[in-house]
Amino acid sequence: QVQLVESGGGLVQSGGSLRLSCAASGRTLSNLTMGWFRQAPGKEREFVAAISRSGRTTAYATSVKGRFTISRDNTKNTMYLQMNSLKPEDTAAYYCAADLGWWNSDSYFRRDEYEYWGQGTQVTVSS
Repeated sequence: QVQLVESGGGLVQSGGSLRLSCAASGRTLSNLTMGWFRQAPGKEREFVAAISRSGRTTAYATSVKGRFTISRDNTKNTMYLQMNSLKPEDTAAYYCAADLGWWNSDSYFRRDEYEYWGQGTQVTVSS
């Protein structure tokens, strides 16, 4: 079993920044491929970013590329999402997710690739 706890969400003005954290327990983070997803009211949960076990490979949704940075500190069992230049359309509940498998270039963006999910942290960007 893997437990994931997100933190760092909040209310920020357009153009501002936030850093989300995802603390993992129950399994060593270095054995997990990790991802961030988000879900706005009335919309499906969508892929935001993913990172391989070592951290050497990352991927981003087109909508956040160049503004968001995913990273991980395996020594702290924690993953991060640095969000800069936030826009109102970034408003959503953000979820971290863990995949027991290795990086898969064909499926890292799929919700069903990930076996474990956190409870989410709300990010609200005001205009």
